[in-house]
Amino acid sequence: MKTQSLLDRQSIVVLALLAAAAILVPVLNGIMAPGSALHLSDHLVPLLGKYICFALLALSVDLIWGFCGILSLGHGAFFALGGYAMGMYLMRQIGPRGVYADPILPDFMVFLNWKELPWFWYGFDWFPFAALMVLLAPGALAFVFGWFAFRSRVTGVYFSIITQAMTFALMLAFFRNDMGFGGNNGLTDFKDVVGFPLQAGATRLVLFVLSVLALAGGYLLCRWVISSKFGKVLVAVRDAESRTRFLGYRVEHYKLAVFTLSAMLAGVAGALYVPQVGIINPSEFAPANSIEVVIWVAVGGRGTLAGAILGALVVNAGKTWFTGALPEFWLFALGGLFVFVTLFMPRGILGSAQDLWERSRQRFRTNRPAEALSPAAE
Repeated sequence: MKTQSLLDRQSIVVLALLAAAAILVPVLNGIMAPGSALHLSDHLVPLLGKYICFALLALSVDLIWGFCGILSLGHGAFFALGGYAMGMYLMRQIGPRGVYADPILPDFMVFLNWKELPWFWYGFDWFPFAALMVLLAPGALAFVFGWFAFRSRVTGVYFSIITQAMTFALMLAFFRNDMGFGGNNGLTDFKDVVGFPLQAGATRLVLFVLSVLALAGGYLLCRWVISSKFGKVLVAVRDAESRTRFLGYRVEHYKLAVFTLSAMLAGVAGALYVPQVGIINPSEFAPANSIEVVIWVAVGGRGTLAGAILGALVVNAGKTWFTGALPEFWLFALGGLFVFVTLFMPRGILGSAQDLWERSRQRFRTNRPAEALSPAAE
C-alpha cells in the first residue's frame, strides 16, 4: 500500500490552484474593467462558487467511498441539511423586510397562518448557533444512521439502497407544509448575511473566497485523515474488511467516524451553497442528486481526493453548457460519460493520467541504453 503524505506533489498543486482561484476571481471581477476581455461578469462569480461547493461535496463522498469502500447514495441529504441550517439563519435575518413585514415569522409561515415560531427555529437568528447547526444537523443524522447500519453490518449495495431511501424519505418530509421548512417552495428571498447584502458584488466575492478556503481546508483535513494510522485502517477496511475485523479492529467504529466526518463536510458545502444561489428547497434531497455526486467522483478519479474535485468541476461545467445549448441531451450525455468512464477509464481522469505517467516513466527506464544506467567510465 502506497504511503500518503500530507503535502505531496499532488496536494501542493491542488492548493496552488485553489490559491490562484481565490486571487484571480476577485481581481478579474473587481479590478478589470467590464469592457475588458479578462473581465469576469457578476453572474459568473456565484456560479463558480457553486462549483466549488459541489467540489467540497464530492470530496466528502470520495473520503468514504474511495478510501473506506462506503458507497453512499444519500449524501445529498447531508448537503441539504447544511443548506437548510444556513437558510433558516438567512430567513431570520429578513425580519420586517419580508412581504408580510412580520419581525419574527418568515413570510411562508405568515402565509400558512402559523401563530408562533416553531421551537426548532429558535437560535437561528444568531450566526454562531446556525454555524454549529450546519455541522451538528448532518453530523447527528449520519451518526445515528451509521450507528444502526454499521453495527448491523449492513454493507455494499444494501447500504447504498438504505442511504438512498433515507434521502428520499427526507425529501418527502420536507415537501410537507406542516414541517415548518417552507414546503415545496423552500426558503428564499434572502436579504443579507451577517449584516452584508447578499446581492452586493463584494459579498459574492467574499462568499466565493470562503468557499475556496473551505475546499482547501476540507482537502487538507481529508489528506491528513488518510495519511494517518486511522486512514490506513480505513483502506484496510475497504480492501479486506473481514481480515481487518479478525485482527481486532472495531471496524464499525472506524466506519462510523469517517461517515460522520464526511457528512459534516457535506453540510459545510451546503451552507456555503445556499447564500450563493439564493434558495434551498426539498429538491436538494432528491436521490438523483446524490447519484450525480457519485458520478462526479467516478469521472474525476475515486480514491484520489484531487480527482473528486476535478470531476465535480468538469461535470458541472459541462452541465452548465449542455443545459444552455442542448438541454434535452444532458441526461444522455451524463449517462454516456459514466458508462464510458466505467468501461474505459475505471480509475477516472486523474487515476488514468497517473497510470499513464507511471507507464511512460517505466518505459523510459526500460528503453534507456545500458551504458546510461551504469557509472561513467573513468
